Amino acid sequence: MRDRIPQIPHQPGRRRALKQAASVGMLAAAAPHLLTSAHAQADDLGPYRSAKINWKQVEGESISVAVIPASYFDNLGTLLPQFEALTGVKVRIEKVPPGQIRQKAMLDLSSKTTTYATHAADPMYYPLYVANKWVDPLDKYLNDKTLTDPAWYQYEDIIKAWREADSVDGKPYGIPYDGEVTVQVYRKDLYDAKGLKPADTYDQLLANAKAVHDPANRIYGLALRGFSGAGQNMYIYPSLFRGFGGEWFKGKDIVVNSPEAVKALEWYVNALTQYAPPAVRNWNWPDIADAFSQGTVATYIDAHSSAAVLNNPEKSKVIGKIGFARWPKGPNGKRVTSIWNWGFPINSALTEKQKKATWLFITWATSAETQARTSWKFAGPAKRSGLNRLSSWKSPDFAKAMGSAGVNFIPAALESLEQDTDVEWRPRVPQWPAVGETMATAIQSALVGQKKPKEALDEAQARIQQILKG
Repeated sequence: MRDRIPQIPHQPGRRRALKQAASVGMLAAAAPHLLTSAHAQADDLGPYRSAKINWKQVEGESISVAVIPASYFDNLGTLLPQFEALTGVKVRIEKVPPGQIRQKAMLDLSSKTTTYATHAADPMYYPLYVANKWVDPLDKYLNDKTLTDPAWYQYEDIIKAWREADSVDGKPYGIPYDGEVTVQVYRKDLYDAKGLKPADTYDQLLANAKAVHDPANRIYGLALRGFSGAGQNMYIYPSLFRGFGGEWFKGKDIVVNSPEAVKALEWYVNALTQYAPPAVRNWNWPDIADAFSQGTVATYIDAHSSAAVLNNPEKSKVIGKIGFARWPKGPNGKRVTSIWNWGFPINSALTEKQKKATWLFITWATSAETQARTSWKFAGPAKRSGLNRLSSWKSPDFAKAMGSAGVNFIPAALESLEQDTDVEWRPRVPQWPAVGETMATAIQSALVGQKKPKEALDEAQARIQQILKG
């Protein structure tokens, strides 16, 4: 889906060093203060050892894990000495850019080469993985008391929408590590000056955009990413579509050119045409966040974690002027946010010992304690905001760490996670990669004015029917 957001801009030298690292041992050259911190805590394993399992049961095993280059995974990598001290399992982290990790993972899983024991998985790919039996169902690991202490791990504490997104037919196939929710971001100072409140409906969103739209002074009322891609414009459009009452399926058939679909795409086109910067049709989330941070965009809707870009003191001109709110309600009265997360599955081609080692890594990484250690307890500057657990989101320590993000940051994101998620946000089918790209191309053609929305969606429908026929 989405090319996920680094919590803070990476230092170029550090990123190069991390990409070259074959193991966590090379982190010393990249960030010695972080590695020192990790080693200092290596014997602080009491919170993990309180789990009633034998962490050393597959001591001596080695696994490789693929993740994207992002600070929330960097934070985890610096703590690997703790995991290795706890379990005796060696972990090699490989960093793969977002645009490549899906393809590399599919190639590894389909060829059964077991290059990766687990990887940062796109939730939309689980139906494909499961249809081909490339990954294990994880209920057997969750229910095995030699591997999981349910009272310690508390799987149900993980955000429900993300658990559901990583499940197929009610069975979990991935465990969420980091995720996001789409929220409304607005310039509180501009809104206050006009007596505006954050929008509660789509109509109010456009009315607010009109009120602050001042292109002569380089202030645009609204921006939504328009760049073509299954994780780009098809990250925004599904929320609009569902807010108009759209349903992806009619019986067993995917239908993308319903009247609701056409209305949603017309709304998208008109909103960007009237109130967005002209180049927005080719913008991804970083372009929008950068424009907002420079004071040229008054409102946008995107991932809550873009707050890190907006609050970068080296670049942002709007620190202290930022407010957050939930997605507005669509015409059907429904708010629909994304259900995006990076989760960890288990490669089904592994040996049994490797699978156990991988599960121990997954439960360690996704546990409440590690979530805290990669967020408010983290020694470095990047405090993760995409934590996987409700208890973490409700922690006073997390609130303190996120205190400078902007007005209403945690309440807006948390209310959205608890109330506005929709597991049918996008059509979850094994053919998603092709379906998602087909939809993205159709949306882009309408956004740039090459085709009318109905024409674009009619063509997408015909193409998708062929894709599903195989």
